[in-house]
Order: sequence, then C-alpha cells, then structure tokens
Amino acid sequence: MHNFHSPGDSLRWAELVELLHGRLDTLAETFTARVRDIPEYAEKQVGSGDLEVTARETFRRLVDGLRGQELRQQSTLGPAMESLLEFAADLGAKRARAGIPPEALISAVRLDFSIIWEGLLQIADAEDAALLASSVDRVWRVVDQFATRTHTSYLTERVRMAQEESSIRREFIARLFNQASPTAETVSQVAAALGVDSTARFGLVAASGDAAVSLRTAATSLGSGQQTRSRFFVHEFGGNTYAFWPLPPYRDGARHSVPAALTDIPCGYVPGVAGLRALPAAARTAGSLASLLRPSDSGPLSAEAAWARLAKQQMLDVGLDLLADLEAGLSGCRGGERERLKETVQHYLETGSITATAQQLFCHRNTILNRISRFQDLTGVDLAVPAQTARLVVAWA
Repeated sequence: MHNFHSPGDSLRWAELVELLHGRLDTLAETFTARVRDIPEYAEKQVGSGDLEVTARETFRRLVDGLRGQELRQQSTLGPAMESLLEFAADLGAKRARAGIPPEALISAVRLDFSIIWEGLLQIADAEDAALLASSVDRVWRVVDQFATRTHTSYLTERVRMAQEESSIRREFIARLFNQASPTAETVSQVAAALGVDSTARFGLVAASGDAAVSLRTAATSLGSGQQTRSRFFVHEFGGNTYAFWPLPPYRDGARHSVPAALTDIPCGYVPGVAGLRALPAAARTAGSLASLLRPSDSGPLSAEAAWARLAKQQMLDVGLDLLADLEAGLSGCRGGERERLKETVQHYLETGSITATAQQLFCHRNTILNRISRFQDLTGVDLAVPAQTARLVVAWA
C-alpha cells in the first residue's frame, strides 16, 4: 500500500477527497441510473427515493473513509470506517428483506468503486496521475470492506429469515397434524403459510429409525432444489418422520410415484392424499405402514401393496389371530405335507388358476386339485369362496 511520504501528497489527497465529497449528489444519481439496469432491482421495485437516499448516504460514508490519515487495520478501525461498516450491515439486512437476489446485490455494490474512481478522475488534474495510481489500493480497500460487510450481513439476514420462515411453517404443519379433522380455518391458514393449494393432491411418507434419518437427509436435498424449494415439507411426531409434497395434476391416467430421492428408503407411503384436510388421516396410515416394514422391504410401502399386513395387524390388535387358527387346522399334516399344501394354496391364490399353479409347481392338475381338497378338509377354508380366501391372504401376510 502506498504511504504518502510528502506533506504535499497528503494535502492534495485531502483536497481531492473534499472535492469528491462535494459531488455526492452526482455520485448518487449515477449509481441510481446504473443500478436500474440490474433487472432484479427494477422487478423488486425498490423505490427510487429509497435508492437515491441510500446511494447518497453510501457515498458519503465511503468518501469519509477516504479522508485524512491512512486506513488502519480492521482491529483498530477509525470512527469513519466503523460508521461505514455499521451502515453496510444495515444495508445488507435491508436488501435481504426486500428480496433482492445475492447476485444482484453484488452487482450493485460493485458499482461503487467504478463510480468513485470516475469521480476522482473527473476532478483530478494531469499532475495528479501518480497520486491517483498510488491511491487505487486505498480506494479499493475502503469499497471492498464495505462490500464484504454488506454481503455478510445480507447472508446472515437471509439465514435468519429462512429459519424464521421454517419455524412458522413447522408451527402451522404441527397445528394441521394435531387435529384429527382439521377445521376449514386451519386448512386455509396452513395452505397460506405453505404456499400450496389446499385442495391439491399430496404424496406422503412416514419413516422411523435409520430410515427416518435417510428421509430427513433426502428431504433437505429435495427442499433445496431450485424447482422443489419450499415444496417439500417435513413433520416430526411420535417417533416418526413424515414428509409430504404437492402433486401435479394427473395426466393421461398416469399415476404419481415418489421422488427419486425416496425410492430406496423403507417407509410407509400414501400416494394420493386428497387435500390438506386429509393429511392427518393419511399420516396415521403411513405411520401404520411404516411399523409393518420388514427387512426385505427396500423402498416405500403403500396400502395397496400391504393391505393384508394392515388387516392382520388390526385383527391382532383386537385379539384375532387368523394364523394361529390356520396352523391349528394344519396340525394334522404328516411329514412335509403341511409345506406342500401351503405352497400349493399360495400359488393358487396368486394366479387363481389350477393350470398355472400346476405349471409353476411342475405337478399334474389332479395333484393340485387333490392338495386343495385336502387343505379345505383340514382348515375348513373353501378356496372357491372369496371371503374365505381373504382370510388366508391376511393370515399369511
């Protein structure tokens, strides 16, 4: 960094800074005109009055930072630089609250150096060339510290705003899930807080244990994507992690599937929840499905795929053990007969065809018919009666 070794250099620099201070209105007007070329500033409609007042105050403090003695180390900033950096912190937070994108803010702040330097060139004489060349670092460091503090404050405010928004959303989501039958008012408030259509269809999953950890990680990834940001919501309750997201309208009869990030996570899955009001009931279903997951399940488990498991668990909850009754009937089997009968009946339940079952088991049709007849004699279950075969499907689920 250049040090002004002669009193003449210091005096001339002070004169240039004073002249620059007298051109604050011009500097501010130039900045205001150029910043309007940054689309985001125009789109966000930051008022011209606000821009002009802020620009003039910015340049006043920047020029004050160039006054007098050499710049000090950041640990011992002079009053002018302390004032500048305090103003920068306030400006960064203000622009964050206005919704200005970070790239636009950086572009705007970068204008400060060029405008100040242009101002110095306009007021300097030809004899000042060497002085200006040696002062580039001084000007740059003042503007750079201002820009750095503005950007840091902007990012800090954005994080705070995101945390505040996330907290508000969690509060509304909890209010929704805590009502067995949400009121219309609650549904309307939640829809507004989440920015979704209350009547849209939603996908919903529930997971616990290690799967819940994976779900939260995937949710973070999905929630940070440009297209899905703020469209993937998470709720923690009762040892389960729930995640839900709005679905696009059905097209050509196509059915929605879970996002790719969730396909390898064992979880309970409800594919098409009809509106926010239905989410609490769907969450109970998803939680029940999650509790029925087995080590062999490697992805989302829907009620369509696991309805028999759900029915079996509900019957067990009220003291009805269909499997025990079935096993009691098969207790009279000899040798490996029990396994052969069970295998035959299970294949038949899958196909509903004697011929297909015989082909799969490499048996004659009569063998299959005899085994089915024997099974019916032992258990009292008539495979020709759908209501009775349903008992088998549930018992073996």
